[in-house]
Amino acid sequence: MSRPKKTAVIEYRSYFLAPEFPVLLLSGEHWRISDIPSGRLHFHNYPEIGICHTDSGILEVNDIPYHFKAGDVTFLPKNVPHTTYSDKGTASRWSYIYFDLSAMMEGLLPPSISVYEFSGQYEELFYPLFSKEEHPEIYQQAAGVVYELENKRPGYQVTARCLITSLCVSIWRAMNDIRISNQSQIPQGSSPDNFLVIAPVLDYIEKSYSEDLTTEQLSDLCHLSPTHFRRVFLQIMGTSPLEYLNQIRIFKACDLMRSTEDSILAISENVGFKSIATFNRRFSSLMQMSPRTYRSNMLQSEKRNEKQTILEFTGWMQPE
Repeated sequence: MSRPKKTAVIEYRSYFLAPEFPVLLLSGEHWRISDIPSGRLHFHNYPEIGICHTDSGILEVNDIPYHFKAGDVTFLPKNVPHTTYSDKGTASRWSYIYFDLSAMMEGLLPPSISVYEFSGQYEELFYPLFSKEEHPEIYQQAAGVVYELENKRPGYQVTARCLITSLCVSIWRAMNDIRISNQSQIPQGSSPDNFLVIAPVLDYIEKSYSEDLTTEQLSDLCHLSPTHFRRVFLQIMGTSPLEYLNQIRIFKACDLMRSTEDSILAISENVGFKSIATFNRRFSSLMQMSPRTYRSNMLQSEKRNEKQTILEFTGWMQPE
């Protein structure tokens, strides 16, 4: 039986994590998932751990469906395409945790557990969903992280770091157990060859976006000819490699405009644009506003402490 046609990955959703505490929690009553499938996948620049609090639905990972219900915990490495939608007539509520794994866990894990295994290059060691009934320790640790980050009691950052470390070890153990004891339960094709082919490029761009990169350099990372590389990249990502690179630069510029007081000129240069005119043009095309307007809107939003519901999010920064 042939596999269904792959959904094009067209949306990269980037989050800024503070270096001093590289963890982000998205939670609350407004974090509800629509029952309308988006028709597209997205991926993030950091690992995502989700907790489903109510209702049920479908998590799609590389076009492979997993049915979730209240109490389930999901784990998605960075750069893994996915989307989520609730069962018809419902709107499941979630909490999401994003974190910089290297910054938080390097030096804490034993040699047998590699941070690399959580980075997105998961190969066969990957399973995205863990039920509360079968993996109570994973649910308890994930719920503990959410509790600490929501309540922010004295010392919460230390406790959250420890809980996240323990949670990742528990997930690593569970994935090993599933792979060893019940290999048949892991849906085949959860690591599409095409996506794994370009994964090195996505990781490289994430780290080296400010450099002067060419299609030839990027194709070499995948051991493909430039022509074949451009074709594969466009098929999967829905955009060309260099256009994707410029999108990442714009997203990084957004992070800097929200988190620093650097001038727009300095930010444009820091993210790899040689011309402020080119930066302004590409920023306006992608974000539908000028860099100056974007920064002004972010400042006004922070002052008002605006809250949005998940169904109102339409930008690259927010889940559906």
